[in-house]
Amino acid sequence: MTTAQIIDGKAFAAGLRERIKDAVPSFQKQAGRAPGLAVVLVGEDPASQVYVASKHKATIAAGMKSFEHRLPADAAQADLLALVQQLNADETVDGILVQLPLPDGLDEKAVVMAIDPDKDVDGLHVINAGRLANGEEALTPCTPLGSLMLLKDSLGDLSGLNAVVVGRSILVGKPMAQLLLSENCTVTMAHSRTRDLPDVVRRADIVVAAVGRAEMVKGDWLKPGAVVIDVGINRLAPEPGKERGRLVGDVATAEALDHVRAITPVPGGVGPMTIAVLLRNTLVAASARAGLEKPKGL
Repeated sequence: MTTAQIIDGKAFAAGLRERIKDAVPSFQKQAGRAPGLAVVLVGEDPASQVYVASKHKATIAAGMKSFEHRLPADAAQADLLALVQQLNADETVDGILVQLPLPDGLDEKAVVMAIDPDKDVDGLHVINAGRLANGEEALTPCTPLGSLMLLKDSLGDLSGLNAVVVGRSILVGKPMAQLLLSENCTVTMAHSRTRDLPDVVRRADIVVAAVGRAEMVKGDWLKPGAVVIDVGINRLAPEPGKERGRLVGDVATAEALDHVRAITPVPGGVGPMTIAVLLRNTLVAASARAGLEKPKGL
């Protein structure tokens, strides 16, 4: 019998987008303009094109300005950096997002470092990472911040809870650990080389799985009553007669349901939060740049 709560990231993200949409007119009245998000797409990667289209649609729906810049796959590094500097200087742009991954031959790190940290709505610049580690106000990567929102909505106060983050990427694992520390959790960062990983995970009240391996975290790894945030999105090999394999997370969800208190599904859990938090970060960045207070509830 399954008793676990399925955490509805899609519904939470819709509510967050509505709160952002409601806050935009106040910003516009005080600043004399709408917040602006610039997205840069280099090349024609199909998945990236879908993501950029979704971001454009969501930005417009929130009442913000959306600026799209497209460069060919063979664009020179100097041209991409020049575009970033142009957007840094543009007063109508509050957030800059360069869609990753970039085509071969371009230096992603150099591009991210070229973005004005106060417009870095992806939260990947080392200055924002440093601010987060110091407990200062920072633009934070969207997926871990969205995951934290789901955790707090499910659990309320996180103080004193044991949290295990499986995965140590700069996109999710490391900022997720910092966010949980800021909520007074006791945090363990684990990864593929952690010894006795199942035993480490079993101690956790909160498990954030972000390792990129399909259904790696098994049901019997999980402490009864734990809350699980599954950040992974992996496509399995197609079953006979089907063109595409199904999407699964880093957690074996069917097994986990018999153990945990709550878990995010894949798809429909953390994924919808990413664009919603991107809009949140853009409005927060715009408010800071305009010398206004951060909107309440964000």
